[in-house]
Amino acid sequence: MKKLVMLAFIPVTMLLGQGPGMGMFPWWDSPLAQDMNLSESQKQQIKNTVRDYRDRLIEQRAALQMAEGNLQDSLNEDQVNEAKANEAIEKTVAARGDLARTISQMSLKLRMILTPQQWQELQKRRPMDRFRERGGFRGRRPGRQGAPPEPGHSPDAPPPGTF
Repeated sequence: MKKLVMLAFIPVTMLLGQGPGMGMFPWWDSPLAQDMNLSESQKQQIKNTVRDYRDRLIEQRAALQMAEGNLQDSLNEDQVNEAKANEAIEKTVAARGDLARTISQMSLKLRMILTPQQWQELQKRRPMDRFRERGGFRGRRPGRQGAPPEPGHSPDAPPPGTF
C-alpha cells in the first residue's frame, strides 16, 4: 500500500503544483518515464485516469488547505476555544483522509495500467527511493545537516516510539 501511495506522489504533486502556463509536463512524458516503453494506449489510459481524478483532487486539496487554515486560526486565538479547536482538528484529519484515499485509489488505477516490469522500473527511478538509499535524513536532527545520531541511538534503528 505504501508503494501505491508513493506512486501517486509523482502525478499528484505535478498535478496539484502545476498551474496554467507554468511549463511543467505530465510525469508520463517526463524524463522519469522515458525509456519505460509506455504504449500510446497506456499513455492515454494514464491521461484519462488523471483527468478523471483531477477535479476531485483539486477540491480535496482546497478543502484540506481550508481546514488547516481554520485549525491554525483556532490555535492562534488568545483564548483558545477547546471545542472549536477540536472540531477544526477533526475536519483537518477528515480532509487529509479523504485526499489520501483519493490519491490511493488513483494510484491503484495507475498501477493497473503498468506492466510489472514498468512498475519495477518506475520504483527504481523514484527520487525518494534514491534519497533513502543514500541515507536520507537518518541520524540527523532537523536544522543540523550532517549531525551525528543522538547518543545511544543506532542510525539504522527506527526512531523511538515507532515499530
